[in-house]
Amino acid sequence: MNNFGLYIIITNPIIKHTKIAEVCVKYKIKMIQLREKSIPDKEIIKIAKDIRKITNNTDTNFVVNDRLDIATIVNADYIHIGQDDIAYEDIRRINKKIKIGISNHSIKQLKESLTKNYNYYAFGPIFKTPTKPSYKEVGLSNLKKAVKLMNNKPLVAIGGIFDYNLDKILTTGVKNFCMVRYFMESKNISEFEDKLKKILDIIHDKK
Repeated sequence: MNNFGLYIIITNPIIKHTKIAEVCVKYKIKMIQLREKSIPDKEIIKIAKDIRKITNNTDTNFVVNDRLDIATIVNADYIHIGQDDIAYEDIRRINKKIKIGISNHSIKQLKESLTKNYNYYAFGPIFKTPTKPSYKEVGLSNLKKAVKLMNNKPLVAIGGIFDYNLDKILTTGVKNFCMVRYFMESKNISEFEDKLKKILDIIHDKK
């Protein structure tokens, strides 16, 4: 699956995690990720199990951030790792079937990641974002370079992407992009759904 389009990361939402997952399934969003780093493991596992039930046998793939143990417990479709997380080879020793995505913060890192058979390659932050305050933005010019390196492997733009700058992202040729704050700042499920429809309209108009 190379072109999955919108990828929503669920992290510290105002709305319930499960409500977000239900709307994503309704609109056939291909990728949703659970990224929670500051709540107890038992609570994360419960949320992950609930999301897995919602996404099971749907068009929506469920990704767990960082935690291979939790991803394995709930039978997630993907694990997403960073540059300093568990190595590809070690994931395969523990879980041979889970798909793997990796974050990359420079062209150098991306080239190194491309030597391994990850299922997608995230690249960013494209724009400055408080979600990753220690990382310098890679910018649109580097995103264009990244697109040219992929050789039909799935690239995912991430970092500071909103409705007002999405067109700039899509003009680089990238097909997949993550959105975090734009959705997580939604105060209720109606607002979330309205934002989702707006993004899907932008994608549709760009085709």
